[in-house]
Amino acid sequence: GAHNVGAQIFQGLNDVGFTIPANGMTYWVGRAMESVDYRDLDDVPSTIAGATATLARNATHLAAVLRERRYPSP
Repeated sequence: GAHNVGAQIFQGLNDVGFTIPANGMTYWVGRAMESVDYRDLDDVPSTIAGATATLARNATHLAAVLRERRYPSP
């Protein structure tokens, strides 16, 4: 499913030198046996909003750390 796709993509990026933040992905698969598209939701479920906020915080933090301490160093 979606988690496996993310895992494969992130491992491929890691293999060629990208740095991936913790909890660096979020996805919507909907409720079981329904066909609701994420774009059609009236409200974003709190669990998805929370996961997306965590993703943004982790990515921002990692970017700041890498700006201060480049890896690998030049």
